Amino acid sequence: MTSKTFVIRRVQAFCYRYPLSTPVVTSFGRMQNRPTVFVRVEDEDGQVGWGEVWANFPSTGAEHRARLVNEVLAPTMSGFAANEPSDVFETLTQGTSVLALQSGEPGPFAQAIAGIDLAVWDLYARRRKTALWKLLGGNRNRIRVYASGINPTGSRQMAEAALSRGHRALKLKIGFDLTADRVNLASLRQLIGDGMLAADANQAWSTEQALEVAPHLGEFALVWLEEPIRADRPWQEWQRLREGACPPLAAGENIASRAGFRQALGDDVLRVVQPDIAKWGGLSACSEIARDILKSGKIFCPHYLGGGIGLLAAAHLLAGIGGDGLLEVDSNDNPLRDLFCGPVADIRDGMVRLSNNPGLGIEPDLSSIEQYRTA
Repeated sequence: MTSKTFVIRRVQAFCYRYPLSTPVVTSFGRMQNRPTVFVRVEDEDGQVGWGEVWANFPSTGAEHRARLVNEVLAPTMSGFAANEPSDVFETLTQGTSVLALQSGEPGPFAQAIAGIDLAVWDLYARRRKTALWKLLGGNRNRIRVYASGINPTGSRQMAEAALSRGHRALKLKIGFDLTADRVNLASLRQLIGDGMLAADANQAWSTEQALEVAPHLGEFALVWLEEPIRADRPWQEWQRLREGACPPLAAGENIASRAGFRQALGDDVLRVVQPDIAKWGGLSACSEIARDILKSGKIFCPHYLGGGIGLLAAAHLLAGIGGDGLLEVDSNDNPLRDLFCGPVADIRDGMVRLSNNPGLGIEPDLSSIEQYRTA
């Protein structure tokens, strides 16, 4: 066994739900609470790393994913010796591929594996006493951020609150009533002036509907229009949007394979590409994809809408890879995010500054959210 090798002793997931006074609204559904699944990985030397599993949907998904980690994946990792974090990712992915297919659950398996992968990367960087963003190749610890999750109701107030917290860029949820969407976009454009304004339709429209709506969005100078159609529509339909009068297109949070990203990077359809490290790929796959995004001349903007540990890991990835992209920071109330995202909670003039502490740079205190833990 080489000096680089580390042996995993234990993997454990913890599930939480924070009740919302105001639901988070998308074109396909509402979130009445904010679920979070944190993952802790410990090696035989007592070093610990932390990750997070994407668990927003369906409403019971968080508990299911936590059980996937604890009852299916964790036992296979006890005593596993790895030289690199990607060893864990590839072993889990290959080892569960038939089970994921047989159960019809490739998504939940991929998300659970991604959460473990993030924790292993944190552990790996801590063992090397290096900040994760540096380990990923970064040379600057400051990144730009934008406020997302701005609902179709009360959007002006949410945007004003985000600006007061230090944001300088906004993304509005659209895909509802076109008249209301335009009123909200006009209000936010007036509020932010020449600043960055984007819109997220959350796969709301058919291709024909999107082509019909697009000309009505031109006056708002959108930096991008995110997922106007379903992410799994034939690529020719995305190409039709690109050829139409659409704002620059963004997608990526629902691409869940290397082949899918290769297609997304193979032409000029997407301007902004948004992998979600807790939903598919972790850092092992998404760090490679992020570099490919930059090589293709597109903008890398990590997608994130969850708890603080995954958000912080996405910040480290953006700082490590570089480029002109921005980190997505949800503007809705969520202590499961704010208590665990470290310096990402301190937004100044649209920027955050990551620390030089090893790994993610935080020591999570789960006792502070024990009241939100689910069985």
